[in-house]
Amino acid sequence: MTQEVKEIFGSGSGGAPPAPAALAAKVRTLAPSMTRSMQRVAEAVAGDPAGCAALTVTGLAELTGTSEATVVRTARILGYPGYRDLRLALAGLAAQQQSGRAPAITTDIAVDDPIADVVAKLAYDEQQTLADTAAGLDTVQLAAAVTAAATARRIDVYGVGASGLVAQDLTQKLLRIGLIAHAHHDPHLAVTNAVQLRAGDVAIAITHSGATGDVIEPLRVAFEHGATTVAITGRPDSSVTQYADHVLTTSTARESELRPAAMSSRTSQLLVVDCLFVGVAQRTYETAAPALAASYEALAHRHRGKP
Repeated sequence: MTQEVKEIFGSGSGGAPPAPAALAAKVRTLAPSMTRSMQRVAEAVAGDPAGCAALTVTGLAELTGTSEATVVRTARILGYPGYRDLRLALAGLAAQQQSGRAPAITTDIAVDDPIADVVAKLAYDEQQTLADTAAGLDTVQLAAAVTAAATARRIDVYGVGASGLVAQDLTQKLLRIGLIAHAHHDPHLAVTNAVQLRAGDVAIAITHSGATGDVIEPLRVAFEHGATTVAITGRPDSSVTQYADHVLTTSTARESELRPAAMSSRTSQLLVVDCLFVGVAQRTYETAAPALAASYEALAHRHRGKP
C-alpha cells in the first residue's frame, strides 16, 4: 500500500475511525490493493466480526497465518489507529448483525435464473454497491473537490467506455448550472485540451481500474500544467492517483460472467458524480438556481409537445 492510500483511508488523515457499519465496505474497497497476508486479515474480520472481536492481536495473527505487525498494519489501513480500535468496531458490527437484520442474499446470477430473481439480485447488488461507496467516500476529499470545481474557470472530464458515460453525465449537469465543462472521449482531443489548462481550472478523471491510459495521460498533462486534478476510481493505489490532487474512491459489486465490472462500477461512479454536482450547486446556488430554471424552461415545450 502506498503512503497516499494510508493518508486517505488510514489514521494518517487524522480523522475519526470509520463506523462499524463501514468496516465491510472498507474491506471490499481496499482488499484488492493489499498484500495477500493483509487480505487474509481483512477477510477474516469482515467474515466473522464476532469471532475476531474476541481475539487478541496474537490470536488473530495465528488464525490468519500472519504476524502481529501485519494485523496492526491492516487495522491502520482500514482506518483504525490500532488493533484495539478495530476490535471495538468488530464488536459493534457483530452487535448490529445480531439485531435481527435480514441475512444477505447471494447476488450470483445464473443463466437459467427467472427474471424475477434477476431483478431481486440486481436490486440488492445495486443497494449494496451504493451503501459501500457512501461508507467509504472521504468527505474531506469530496469537499475539496467541490470547492475547486465551484470556483473553476473551466472543468474538463475524462472517461472512456462505461466511465465515459458517467463523464458525460457529470458534464451535462455542470452545464445546466452555468459552468463551463467539457467531456472528452477522444484521447487525442483530451490531451490537446489538457495542455490549455492552468491554475484555476479543474480536470476530473473517471476510471474504475485507475489504470486506463487514455484517461491517465490527459490528467497527467492537466496536473503538470497546474490545474486542480480529481480522480474518481475504485483503486485508491492505482496509477491515476499519482496525478490527482483529490481522490474519490468508489466501490463495486463482485463481478460475474453476466455482470462485468463496467456495469457495477458505473452505479458507484454515478453516486460520486451526483454528490460532487450537488455540492457544487450548493456552493454556487445564487447563479446555479437561475441557470437550472432557465434550462428547464428552455426545454419545457418539448415535454409538453408544444412549440
